[in-house]
Amino acid sequence: MGHTIEDIGQHVRGGGRLTAEDARLLWEKAPLWMLGELASERKRRVSGDKVYYNRNFHIEPTNVCLFECRFCSYRRAAGEEGAWDYSMEEIMRMVEARRESGATEVHIVGGVHPTHDLYYYAEMIRRIKQTLPEVCIKAFTAVELRYMIQRAGLTIEEGLRLLKEAGMEAIPGGGAEIFAPEIRTKICPQKGTAEEWLAMHDAAHRMGIGTNATMLYGHIERIEHRIDHILRLREQQDKTGGFDAFIPLKFRAAHNAMSEVGETSIIDDLRTLAMSRLLLDNVPHIKAYWVMYGKQTAELALSFGADDIDGTIDDSTKIYSMAGADDRRPTMSIEEIERMCAAAGMRAVERDTHYNEIG
Repeated sequence: MGHTIEDIGQHVRGGGRLTAEDARLLWEKAPLWMLGELASERKRRVSGDKVYYNRNFHIEPTNVCLFECRFCSYRRAAGEEGAWDYSMEEIMRMVEARRESGATEVHIVGGVHPTHDLYYYAEMIRRIKQTLPEVCIKAFTAVELRYMIQRAGLTIEEGLRLLKEAGMEAIPGGGAEIFAPEIRTKICPQKGTAEEWLAMHDAAHRMGIGTNATMLYGHIERIEHRIDHILRLREQQDKTGGFDAFIPLKFRAAHNAMSEVGETSIIDDLRTLAMSRLLLDNVPHIKAYWVMYGKQTAELALSFGADDIDGTIDDSTKIYSMAGADDRRPTMSIEEIERMCAAAGMRAVERDTHYNEIG
């Protein structure tokens, strides 16, 4: 294969796999329209004109966290102004309030709390499942899981098995940030290594627990760090096939220790989405998380390889609103989702957590 942009584009159109070298050339030099065309073509091979969404809500049990990641606007120390730590009863009232919402998924992430342990969270899952037996529980980042499982003195497999038996069916993709150690040590030095994150997801996949994967971009990393990150996910997917979706997460700069970095452009967002689709030829879905991008950019993303926009949310997450995302009270109706997809020439399709179509 040659190494012009046109040669690489032809290779991609033929179903070829990108190398790191060719990905960098395409990412940095290809015109935006070409990336959109290539990513859209590959997206249509996977999901046609469909754009997936689900009816979901989030529970964020606490923002009290042991770690002090520099990009985080959400974290508070115990007792600090703005900290919360909901009791089990408060959490169950949130769940009960959504009994008639039609939600098919509850998404649970929070801070790495210093005292809540694995058994506390397993009990939370059991109670939620008793109240909403038809809802899929997607819970805890690999970082949260590692801490609670270690604190319980169990192996990864033992800890995951306990949570699975309690009713946890899937794991979200948070905590991956950027795998490159030279970046990770600057933005989240306490968080653990890329290898630890990958090991947690590897174990989950081998136990039949589906997971997502993320990448935090648009801060101090460079294109080669993004490519390295995505290729490590591709390698893991080759081994286990357990990633359902990849979610590029844009760094939002408000109210955190990295605010001076600013935020990357919408053009960079679209290039990142398109290249994610082209590099991750073995991960079926690319999600444009509308809460983070805002609704207008999420609509544009549907022409750059994204085939999922997440869900209705129902004003139940604060992680991105606290970091300066456009929508301070994030919620989106089914009608809005359908209009967004139609405007992009696509068709909104409701799914469950595992991408089974509903209705």
